[in-house]
Amino acid sequence: MSVREEFDDWAARGKDRGMEDRHWHTAKHALARMPVEEGDTVFDLGTGSGYALRALRETKGAGRGYGLDGSPEMVRNARSYTDDPALSFLLGDFDSLPLADDSVDHVFSMEAFYYASDPHNTLSELARVLRPGGTFFCAVNYYEENVHSHEWQERISVEMTRWSRLEYREAFREAGFHVAEQDNLPDREIEIPEESEFPTEEWESREEMVERYRTYGTLLTVGVVP
Repeated sequence: MSVREEFDDWAARGKDRGMEDRHWHTAKHALARMPVEEGDTVFDLGTGSGYALRALRETKGAGRGYGLDGSPEMVRNARSYTDDPALSFLLGDFDSLPLADDSVDHVFSMEAFYYASDPHNTLSELARVLRPGGTFFCAVNYYEENVHSHEWQERISVEMTRWSRLEYREAFREAGFHVAEQDNLPDREIEIPEESEFPTEEWESREEMVERYRTYGTLLTVGVVP
């Protein structure tokens, strides 16, 4: 199954809203860090329901916003969730971004970058469309150090790239970014049951669940175009 087919199915079943709710726990902290100034142009890679662009418009006064997704159903849903004329949702893939050189001030991506068929090329494309001084805030929960995410590949038919923290930094630099920061954003909102309620259907122990959400959380890598 292709990325398009997989996420068309998710969107048709309303899972885009579910992803938005889960991702928001840590995405909101990443978005709050972005140095977006009023009127800046922002781009959301793997936009899903488009929640990140809506948030940047509402909280930081971002100007034009473009959200890209490979799923027609996701794009259709995102368009239906807002009537803001400053936001545009585009159908396309991560290999060839439909944006001009030096046309974007900041890029955000939450739980989407690892779906790129050629992540090194995608980073080069992002460096191309970003203006000098522009930033790429890349947030992922699926990465090497988060051992609790490794089994996710078994649940989805789309091939995903599982990089380590170091591999993210190296790939960013190879694409021409300066790595401004990299850290983990813990999910402090997910409810973790008491020890007496374990094991659950998904977790053998409370310690594992605490480690997944409170320690590993979301890996955030921030690149800046010189």
